[in-house]
Amino acid sequence: MDAQPHLLIVDDDERIRDLLRRFLMKHGFLVTAARDAAHARRVLAGLDFDLIVLDVMMPGEDGLSLTHSLRAERSTPILLLTAKGETGDRINGLEAGADDYLSKPFEPKELLLRINAILRRMPEPVAAAPKVLHLGDLRYEIDRGEMWRGEELIRLTSTESQLMRIFSRRPGEAVSRSKLVEELGRDRGQAQERAVDVQITRLRRKMEEDPRQPRYLQTVRGAGYMLAPD
Repeated sequence: MDAQPHLLIVDDDERIRDLLRRFLMKHGFLVTAARDAAHARRVLAGLDFDLIVLDVMMPGEDGLSLTHSLRAERSTPILLLTAKGETGDRINGLEAGADDYLSKPFEPKELLLRINAILRRMPEPVAAAPKVLHLGDLRYEIDRGEMWRGEELIRLTSTESQLMRIFSRRPGEAVSRSKLVEELGRDRGQAQERAVDVQITRLRRKMEEDPRQPRYLQTVRGAGYMLAPD
């Protein structure tokens, strides 16, 4: 992760909260602490966290109940701190949706290793797909399948529109001629691949400043064609 992961520590023992907060901050985390489940709920109402470290034994609502409740509404990883030898708490915690547990007393370094292991397993956030691709002074509106130069709509034939939809689904990725033929719904064969070449040439005339030296609809030797937006 490039940004500092933000952790929430929930423990009714002020000494442990402070020790963990200082230790984890020293190792590059942002840390917020809560003294009990009710406090944690108020914090979670306004902030998102990368991981929650949660003590099972707390006055009022315990950690197992809070884990079960949180898991119903969010996928934030949860690491439970359980009393040594309380196998039931550990099993119940995992069944409630916790990602891992650590028995008290523990070495802070082991907690650090467990936290890092959980965070490594988390999938990287998927960037939202762009709704508009910019191609020099052109813009291609993906949802509408329209190409514009300023306020001027560029008229595309049905096949050209299909090609742009295919390329816009995978910008920066080469698409083979045979794959283009397939996605256009044509019969396979060299004749159809040559027909695709003709359509690409026509599309370039509408897109490129110099169609003979295309910048945005490129030929990738041995691989096919690729849309390379700005």
